[in-house]
Amino acid sequence: MNNISLPFYTKLAMVLFSIICLGYLAIIGQTILAPLLTSFLLALLLLPLANYMEHKLRFKRSIASIIAVVIMIAFISGIMYFLGNQLTDLWADWPLLKKQAETSFHDVQHWISNTFHINTKKQIDYLQNSATSALATSATVLGATLLTVSSTLLFLSFLLLFTFFILNYRRVLFSFLTSVFEEQHKEKVSEIVVRIQYIIKKYITGLFLQMIIVTAMMVFVLWILDVKYAILLGLVAGIFNIIPYIGIFSALLISVLITFATAGAAKVLLVVVAFVGVHALDGNVLMPLVVGSKVKINALFAFIGIVVGEMVWGISGMFLCIPYLAMLKIIFDRVDPLKPWGILLGGEDKPHKKRKIYHITKTLKLEEKE
Repeated sequence: MNNISLPFYTKLAMVLFSIICLGYLAIIGQTILAPLLTSFLLALLLLPLANYMEHKLRFKRSIASIIAVVIMIAFISGIMYFLGNQLTDLWADWPLLKKQAETSFHDVQHWISNTFHINTKKQIDYLQNSATSALATSATVLGATLLTVSSTLLFLSFLLLFTFFILNYRRVLFSFLTSVFEEQHKEKVSEIVVRIQYIIKKYITGLFLQMIIVTAMMVFVLWILDVKYAILLGLVAGIFNIIPYIGIFSALLISVLITFATAGAAKVLLVVVAFVGVHALDGNVLMPLVVGSKVKINALFAFIGIVVGEMVWGISGMFLCIPYLAMLKIIFDRVDPLKPWGILLGGEDKPHKKRKIYHITKTLKLEEKE
């Protein structure tokens, strides 16, 4: 059969139509696809533990998968319990926060009155009108809140089930991937699958280790600065740091508001400096040491991926975009017709340089990953 050569505009139209269809399917299938893709990453992270229990401890695969998921639940529950205790302490100081907020509000009122010549009564009338409009839509807000809570519970339920099923049927999934392609491509498919498993496992492990280190550094720095709720703010910074670029700024905003309410404007500046310093150390030292750069996505497409992920799936889309962009780059780099797209996603080629080595003690050292 002769190959049909299509004009460029026909190929472009087909590609755009395919992208639109995939985007629409991703939006309407968010309830299933978002926890499924998240579960795939968690399954890769739990895979060594499940393999150890299956091969070394002689557990059945289903039992090993269940125990791995239970350990994951216990770990996440411990973090949530600790965070809940810190929030309880914050709630106990609510009268102090309210008083500080009222004082700051009156100061802002006087500043607006002196600067823009808008008297206090007009400001209060404007706020009352805004409050009336907000109360008129309170039923809608309450409904949206309940819908968000129910969606979160459904997401977590699917997440646990999908993680167990992927771990339990991992051999079936791997056999499907290798058998769906022609015989001459099976070796390359196996290589890509193994490479994806290795890279994503290292990436997620490094990400959690980075979260722990950033949390410890922020808690220590805020404790040195005598900032109230240093543990809570450090934990928020570490957890939000998982979301690239945007997460650290969200954590900074929360920390600034809490610090301003408890300690005033002078200490807010110190908190901002602390966040900038820790973030600079994280980006220039921790990321190369802990996460490494075996698959590097350039900042432009990483940011585009985060924005598109948030538009499609919200917070879960922001978290998933980077590892799945890394998977796409691994596939693009190993499929000849798609190599230009791998180049587009990656960074600029730099001359080989010697890896940095940080000596902590005479015998303990940290070496930058490739």
